[in-house]
Amino acid sequence: MLRSQSLCKMAQHTMSTFTLNTGAKIPAIGLGTWQSKPSEVREAVKVALQRGYRHIDTALAYGSEEEVGQGIRDSGVPREEIWITTKLDNPWHHRVEDGITSSLRSLGVDYVDLYLMVSKSEQLHRN
Repeated sequence: MLRSQSLCKMAQHTMSTFTLNTGAKIPAIGLGTWQSKPSEVREAVKVALQRGYRHIDTALAYGSEEEVGQGIRDSGVPREEIWITTKLDNPWHHRVEDGITSSLRSLGVDYVDLYLMVSKSEQLHRN
C-alpha cells in the first residue's frame, strides 16, 4: 500500500510543469542521466517514462545519448509528450552545428526541446 501511494505521489510531481515565456511547458522534474552506467541508461529512461516522467536530461559529453534514445523508443511514450534537454560542452562551442547534429542522430529524434551550451568556469579560466 505504501509503495503504491509513493508511486502515485511521484507521478503527480512528475506531471508538474513550469510555463516558459514562449508558452512552452517544461516538466518540473526530470530524469538526469549524468554518470549513469552505460548498460543501465536505456532501461532507466524506459522505466522513468513508463512511470510518468516526461523530462529527460542528457548531454553529448555523457556519451550515452544513443542509449537514452533507445530508452525513449522502448518506453512507448510518444516523442511529442517528452521534453528532451541535451547540452553542448565547452570543447564543442566552435562546432555547434556538428554537436546538435550528433546529438539528434544519437538520440534518434528530429528535435530537442532545450539545447544548452555549458560553460564550466574552471575550463574558462584555463583558456
